[in-house]
Amino acid sequence: MPKQGRFITFEGGEGTGKSTQVKRLAAALEAKKIATEVTREPGGSPGAEEIRNLVLTGDPARWNPLTEALLFYAARADHTERKIKPTLADGKWVICDRYSDSSYAYQGGGRGLARETVRRIEAIAIDDFKPDLTLILDMPVEIGLKRSIARQGNTETRFEEMDVAFHERMRKTFLDIARRNPDRCVVVPADREVDEVADAIWQTVKKRFRLR
Repeated sequence: MPKQGRFITFEGGEGTGKSTQVKRLAAALEAKKIATEVTREPGGSPGAEEIRNLVLTGDPARWNPLTEALLFYAARADHTERKIKPTLADGKWVICDRYSDSSYAYQGGGRGLARETVRRIEAIAIDDFKPDLTLILDMPVEIGLKRSIARQGNTETRFEEMDVAFHERMRKTFLDIARRNPDRCVVVPADREVDEVADAIWQTVKKRFRLR
């Protein structure tokens, strides 16, 4: 049987550069001959990708916070069982652009859904399955939103269109998650050059998993 792979997630607000850094880390791991699979949320499996369109497009008020959380966790349950767990069992590492911390930050902190409600949904949907390491990319909200809005051809703008106060609450929640989970989460300042951020991430991963 192959050795169980490692599960790494990237979190953070809009425009923090997660997608770029996911690719950079995957390339660094592959260079070390570590088989790596990149995925994203919402999405990552056929059913979850269908739900992605429902939650990331349309009017910001399209869903109430509870319905929104249930949709995200429906996608997450499918993604976890159909892709993440089987890939880890095959011995590959999985790097995911967002996971369950985003529900605590977006539907919880941002939209006011009680943390305990999110936790109970999580327990049912994924049985409290957790990453081995979560990298939280952090930067001032105004900078992140400016970067996100400037992206060409982006149609998944439902959350970008929410007010700045929503994004400030979300950022605060991500930082709170890091404080609550110091053994799993590392905050990486992301308002720097891409190479600097990538190097900080790589040093963190090397230290955490004792890579040479």
